[in-house]
Amino acid sequence: MKGPRAPKDPTAKRPAVYVMVDAVIEGSPRGNGKFQDICYLNGRIAQKISVICEDISKEIIDLIPTGEGFRKVVHSVGITVLATKEEMRSETVTFELSCLTKVPDKAGSCYSTKVPCNGEEAVITVADYPENEADGLLGSFITTFPSHETAKLTVCFYLNDGYTAPELKLDPPVDFDSEGYQAILERSLVQTGNLYRIQRAIAKAQRGEEVVLAYLGGSITQGAGAKPINSESYAYRSYQAFKKRFGKGDGENVRLVKAGAGGTCSELGLTRYETDVLRRGTVTPDILFLEYAVNDAGDETDGVCFESLVRMAMEGPGKPAVILLFAVFMSDFNLQERMIPVGERFKLPMISIRNAVVPQFSQEKPVITKRQFFYDLFHPSNDGHRVMADCIDYFWNRAAEAAPETEDAVIGDTPAIGETYRALRAFDRSNYGEHAAVKELSCGAFEEKDVMLQYVEQDDHAYATPEFPENWMKAPGKSGEPFCMRLCCKDLLLVYKDTGDTGFGKVEVRVDKTLTRTVDPLEIGWNHCNAYIVYQSEEAAEHEVEISMKAEDADKGFTILGFGYTLE
Repeated sequence: MKGPRAPKDPTAKRPAVYVMVDAVIEGSPRGNGKFQDICYLNGRIAQKISVICEDISKEIIDLIPTGEGFRKVVHSVGITVLATKEEMRSETVTFELSCLTKVPDKAGSCYSTKVPCNGEEAVITVADYPENEADGLLGSFITTFPSHETAKLTVCFYLNDGYTAPELKLDPPVDFDSEGYQAILERSLVQTGNLYRIQRAIAKAQRGEEVVLAYLGGSITQGAGAKPINSESYAYRSYQAFKKRFGKGDGENVRLVKAGAGGTCSELGLTRYETDVLRRGTVTPDILFLEYAVNDAGDETDGVCFESLVRMAMEGPGKPAVILLFAVFMSDFNLQERMIPVGERFKLPMISIRNAVVPQFSQEKPVITKRQFFYDLFHPSNDGHRVMADCIDYFWNRAAEAAPETEDAVIGDTPAIGETYRALRAFDRSNYGEHAAVKELSCGAFEEKDVMLQYVEQDDHAYATPEFPENWMKAPGKSGEPFCMRLCCKDLLLVYKDTGDTGFGKVEVRVDKTLTRTVDPLEIGWNHCNAYIVYQSEEAAEHEVEISMKAEDADKGFTILGFGYTLE
């Protein structure tokens, strides 16, 4: 192949602000016939830039997140994509930068271009797109692939005249074999706890018996930030490490049950344990990881649900070895101080990713930097997921080398926080008839099934499956009777769908004709599962429960995903 006879002189390169640098992305099947990677920017882009470009001016940081400020600061957008597979590098992907709208019934701008997958930069010139009064916050980067593939993505904003930015300083590769990295792993182990149950599971695996490793938590456990999500998540990688260490032969006697769901706390985990971990009696876990340290700010009981979930699991089928895993956000936030007393009470192994990585982030030469560890403000990158898995593998090794534990832990009667919901049971549309506590049920106008649900990648699947598909939905625009049931319970939780769809509205929950809670499905604003306590009492009794649309939202929709209740 010949080059041009008279190459052009180089164009002076503008200063640039980087939003993503060699971030691994995945064109996952989206159920609409497309393979896409979606990176959400609203509320996140300023911090993403700050982490990569540490010396960027506050003026630029403040302006870029809005459509109007973006046009003022940014001259053009540079995008490079390098496909993981050599054979993909002759293909192209479609890259889109979309703005959220601030004007009803009018769309925000969408800046778009084809990008070669060989690492050659494609450029979108902002001035080629007309100004749009509807542009609110920058919404997302969407990369559409021709098939299910992975690639590295770099996105930079070249600045208009009058704005400057320092040259990007790339981090050196993470040295996973260094003494500093070993220190990270050692810091992660808060306590080994009582090892009786974990050593029992290891022995089973070594004998060739089936051993089930289960992981229950939020989006980090689902694998968010890992690309591909099914093989790079911390759950999958640590499961593989267990198989390699302890599995018989090729390790096929070790099974993975991954049950993470984005944006959910342990309050919802209580209602998901039976369906998503135990798979309604078809799975008996030997080891269970609970990862809620970054999600439980949404737990309205401030830890009672978490401790209840721990007790529920420990006393449930298989009496698994429960391990508490404390993930961390880019802001260094987690709730491990709340949860550690629970682990101490039950003498559980506890692993803290915050303890592992945060102290070294501020060092002059960290082993792994924040922009290497995090994919975005909340989720680890592939390197971050590897660190989490390696911390777990460090624990596997410590547990195997420790002296044999001959007795299970003795648990005291006094809760660290509370365990009100330790015996909670859950039901949905498919199995309410199996619960003797449900005396009568009439769905009224809530007679349809919602299919626009939260989808999650379970186990080692690259595809996603819906959460709570057996639900009761009142469709927008439909009228009719309230949802009513007669139920014997002490406490009652409502599981429902949060959404950003303004066709959905508030419901009022009444127990024995008394209003106990008003639930707004638009409160958080994106499509996922949520749970609220709608009734509490000291003793179990039979109650009339009614769920009806709030008067001003009578023509709107609402989806009941299920219920959780206690009798003791």
